Amino acid sequence: MSDFARQQSEFQRGILDGDDTVLAEILDSPREKRDVLFGVYRYAYGSRLVEAMRNDHELLHLYLGDEMFDEMGHAYVKARPSAHPNLRWFSQGLPDFLKSTGPYAEHPELSDLAALEKALNDAFDAAEGKVVELADMAGFAPEVWSSLRFKPHPSAARLDVATNAAAIWLALKNEETPPGAAGLEQPAHLLIWRQDSTPMFRELSAEEAMMWDEAANGIRFGVLCEMLATYDDPDGAAGRGAGYLRGWIKAGLLTDVSVGP
Repeated sequence: MSDFARQQSEFQRGILDGDDTVLAEILDSPREKRDVLFGVYRYAYGSRLVEAMRNDHELLHLYLGDEMFDEMGHAYVKARPSAHPNLRWFSQGLPDFLKSTGPYAEHPELSDLAALEKALNDAFDAAEGKVVELADMAGFAPEVWSSLRFKPHPSAARLDVATNAAAIWLALKNEETPPGAAGLEQPAHLLIWRQDSTPMFRELSAEEAMMWDEAANGIRFGVLCEMLATYDDPDGAAGRGAGYLRGWIKAGLLTDVSVGP
């Protein structure tokens, strides 16, 4: 390794890992010691990453405020150094960090709010895909409907949250005072997707969430209706299934429908 490459490597370790070996390569200035001078680079690096997190989690930032968000952000930078050249992916682990790291883990709405914002960002960046229209369903004969399988749009994703993070998100988005954080008796089942160019989400009933999850796994429509019959009135299961399916298509949630074995 050349001397210059070694210096570069030590400089990088000094910023990313806190290794002080590089200080031997730096001279004190007339006004400051070398550790203070190099600290400017360390702080600038972390601050740039926190700035990227602010952009990815605007409403979490608004919820926490500048000081608390920056404190949390620098803790995340220290715990999970960037391993990707694209800043877009740096905060992908933030929901898990908030869920597992004190004192943030004592406030589960934080990890839920971060997870919701992450899912919306991912929906925005997801690949393009053909959107199934209601008119497309007319091409399937009634006798094959029980064999239909559905493919979700690339932007569609499911998220369960244990708190009222969705209500907090909506209030912040509408520039309203958010409700107090609260745990839910049962998890809220959220469906996130991109309609045209706008990321959005809505809450599903437990029944619809089950049907969506199973449909996304390739389960045939006939079997889905049989599963719905275990949730409510068996005689109305097919009608409820058709209603859910119609809603998915109108929202642009499906990219393909096919007849499967």
